[in-house]
Amino acid sequence: MVMRHIYLFLVSSTHCVFFCSSSEFSLDGDYLLGGLFPVHEVKHAKSLFSPESINCFRHTFTKSGYEMFQVMRFAVEEINNSTTLLPNVSLGYEIFDHCSDTKNFPSVFSFISQNGSINPQEKLFSHQPRVIALTGPFGSTRTISVAPLITMDLIPMVNFGASSNTLSDKLQYPSFIRTIPSEKNLIQMIIHIIQWFGWNWVAFLEGPDHNSEDAVQLFNKYIRNTGICLAYQETLSQNVNYSLTLKNIDELNINVIVVFAVPQYAKNIIKAAITSNIRGKVWIASETWSTNQELLREPGIKNIGTVIGITERLVSLPGFNEFKETLRISTNDNEETKICNQECDNCTLPTAEEIIHEESTLSFPIYAAIYTIAHALHKVLHCNINECIKNTTVKPYMLLGEIKKLHFPLNGRQVKYDANGDPAVSYAVVIWHTEKNPPWIEMVGTYDTYPEINFTINNSLLPWQSNVSVPFSNCSVECNEGFSREHVEYHDCCFLCKKCPQNTYLNYSRDPYTCFPCAENEWSDEGSTTCRTRSVVYLQITEISSIAVIFFTVCLVIVLIITFIIFAHNYGTPVVRSAGGSVCFLMLACLILSCLGIFFFFGEPTSLKCRMRSLMHIYFFGVCVSCLAVRSFQIVCVFKMAEFPNVYRLWVKYNGQWIFLSAYSVLFSIVCVLLMTISPTEAFRDSSSFNDQILLTCKMGSSITNSIIMFMSSFLGFMCILFAYTGRDLPGNYNEAKSITFSVILSFVMFIVYYTSYLAIKSKYVMLLQAVAQVWSIYAVFFSHFVPKAYIMIFTPKKNTAAYFQTSIQNYTQTISRS
Repeated sequence: MVMRHIYLFLVSSTHCVFFCSSSEFSLDGDYLLGGLFPVHEVKHAKSLFSPESINCFRHTFTKSGYEMFQVMRFAVEEINNSTTLLPNVSLGYEIFDHCSDTKNFPSVFSFISQNGSINPQEKLFSHQPRVIALTGPFGSTRTISVAPLITMDLIPMVNFGASSNTLSDKLQYPSFIRTIPSEKNLIQMIIHIIQWFGWNWVAFLEGPDHNSEDAVQLFNKYIRNTGICLAYQETLSQNVNYSLTLKNIDELNINVIVVFAVPQYAKNIIKAAITSNIRGKVWIASETWSTNQELLREPGIKNIGTVIGITERLVSLPGFNEFKETLRISTNDNEETKICNQECDNCTLPTAEEIIHEESTLSFPIYAAIYTIAHALHKVLHCNINECIKNTTVKPYMLLGEIKKLHFPLNGRQVKYDANGDPAVSYAVVIWHTEKNPPWIEMVGTYDTYPEINFTINNSLLPWQSNVSVPFSNCSVECNEGFSREHVEYHDCCFLCKKCPQNTYLNYSRDPYTCFPCAENEWSDEGSTTCRTRSVVYLQITEISSIAVIFFTVCLVIVLIITFIIFAHNYGTPVVRSAGGSVCFLMLACLILSCLGIFFFFGEPTSLKCRMRSLMHIYFFGVCVSCLAVRSFQIVCVFKMAEFPNVYRLWVKYNGQWIFLSAYSVLFSIVCVLLMTISPTEAFRDSSSFNDQILLTCKMGSSITNSIIMFMSSFLGFMCILFAYTGRDLPGNYNEAKSITFSVILSFVMFIVYYTSYLAIKSKYVMLLQAVAQVWSIYAVFFSHFVPKAYIMIFTPKKNTAAYFQTSIQNYTQTISRS
């Protein structure tokens, strides 16, 4: 009950003080609209120690605020004169001077009262407020202060000047609608401008009001993952040292300053910049002061840099200038007319010239707000082109429901609202030309969200287009192509540049801080932004060198087969028996099979090819060398070990040579099987030796098994040389010291050359060298051991007789006995 009496007292006092029938702030009509406009502004709020009512007329008169409420009057008059919108229905209004953030509640109480009283406990369906809808006030803080009183009754509050993103919350402000974009859109446009010019090192100066506080939070939210860094932030107020603020910004090398504040604080920082001789900055002005004519003409403003503003796209209101002209005449004819909806003694009258030339950027939003209410009422009253059903009960919430569904054209613009009650965005980017006299403002870009998002700036209209470059405002100079970023400070915008190494690339859109490795089949030089495909290289069978080796291998196989046939044809002759008899056929077969392994060196390597070419030569050539060792030992044993007849007898009786060869072959086969099982030779893609190539080769197996094989082969070769040297003075038919020594040493040299090349050189021709080494070692054994024997059998058959060999042995015996 106490609260009710307080409400009744406030409303009744408001009704007595504010309603003047002769005022241009009120108009009778079938349906009443409310309006809150800042005709006066409280510049400096004072702390109160006792209750005090606000007297707006005692504060600073604002021409723009006066212009705003004239737009509402013009829109209502235009609608009342319309024959299609609300025919036979008249709109009235009550407009109040809303000059304070917190002390203008009497006007709001008047709007929501019913017959001069307010009952907070009254049901929505039975309560009928004085107004069916209202527009205003100007500014987010003022709106947030009074909105709960209005929206609790679901009275449509179609606002023209509050951009706070908080007001989009329909749970808190269910009946709030606005005709200007929210500050979310404004912040997004500021970010678009910053990105358009490639800046990332900016300062953000906000005012002390709720709107600015909300804006800086949104700015911090939306610049994430954009590459923009907020280098400096400060809240402007009456107590801030503006010169120190500008000094701090200058020391951080920030050249782009966003000033999101009401004109009062924007003027303070701009004037401080002029006084502090700040030059070369880019000032991004929020919508509240982007077209401020007073600042535009401030002496010395041309020296501070470039001012880029954001404002609502200007839409002309046909007939409004004529309306203002009529207003000027009526004002001059009636000097007693007051411009404030309250009792006052000295209300200031604007001059005729001020009425005509003042043009607010909020004119269209106010105009659209009144038309929004009118269109919604048109729907509620079920109007047609001729009349409306006036006996329809109109509740504010009914208008609210229709407003949410509206979509109509107005002076070339589409008026529609989203689920949050926010309109389609139609911003303009303007630039201040302060270097000329008189200074002027030019539109250089646009930002629209209907029917789709579109942002563009005409760079040719910018002041730095013709004579200087775009102002630099980045923490670090952008890295050159192929250089990755490396963090040096807390901000992502501050970095060092590091050249990407070989076989890596930089994808700036993916991650500018990481040099990504190329795929295995790709390569790149230092500082690359892409990878190139590697060429795959291997020893192809069509190369001339390959054809040459294959040709000599085929020839070798043919002559080995021919030699095998010759030895078989002359089997039992002294030359064949002296060469080893049946062992010769084993040697020839091993050499032929070893030759077949050469053919696996050519073409694209596979694991099977790698194993076959290594296994066939290692095993069969090893067995062949073991045959040479046995043959050398056998000859030395016959001629040099006569004093051990029992040893020789046992050797012959039990076929010692075949026992040794069989044992060695089995042991060697076990080692080779272990080699192929434990650590086999595999096909290998060598992508590290060459940048632009992938070398297909064969990778050696375990070093341990390879060492065992090398030891066994080397040991046998050493024994061959030792036995051959021991029998260097044997009869000519049995003396094979030179041939065995030559063939074994030549094989060793070739394989030393190969293994040295394998370890030192990475090339497909290393495989060719291995093939040549194998072919050469086979040729060495063949020419040193078999060719002389074949020559005797073919060209000097007289030496292939038992008598010739007996003579050689007798001569050797005589020589030994004489010595």
